[in-house]
Amino acid sequence: MPELCPDPRIVTADVATTAFQLLINRPRTNARLCVLLAILALPLGCGSAAADDATDIKARLQQWTASFNSRDKVAACDLFSKSLISDVRGQGEANYSTRCAIISKAIDDPKRSFHYDLTIKDVIVDQTIAVVRLDWTLRISPGDVTSTETGLDVFRKEADGRWRIIRYMSYSNE
Repeated sequence: MPELCPDPRIVTADVATTAFQLLINRPRTNARLCVLLAILALPLGCGSAAADDATDIKARLQQWTASFNSRDKVAACDLFSKSLISDVRGQGEANYSTRCAIISKAIDDPKRSFHYDLTIKDVIVDQTIAVVRLDWTLRISPGDVTSTETGLDVFRKEADGRWRIIRYMSYSNE
């Protein structure tokens, strides 16, 4: 698959070289053309691709929160890749099936209500991999139990174009 935002140093060098060669080899070349080529050498748009991906990831996390809080198991599990490996302090490692079973059990519990709030600290995107630092605050009722877990999620942009969590670690702040 072609790279959407190639290394800007290469693009800049290629376009700048072409502009310079036009000026040297064809002194009568329109100077405006050379200026246009120099402007094209700037890596425009690459930063916005990463920003768009970060926005998509934030939206996926916010959608997960809404899905979980409204007891939508299918949508809640869709945030996770089938290749998921999660590591939660006190629970150990879990794969996609195990993690979704845990989510389903909580959502299906008729005696308790679970509500998550999300705080995103950082989103770092590099092409098809992203890392998110975040806090999840869980309120359980009855009993008014509240706990906050800090986490690190690793996302991958999958074949369908959606960002999904492939690895995550979380631990309680208490």
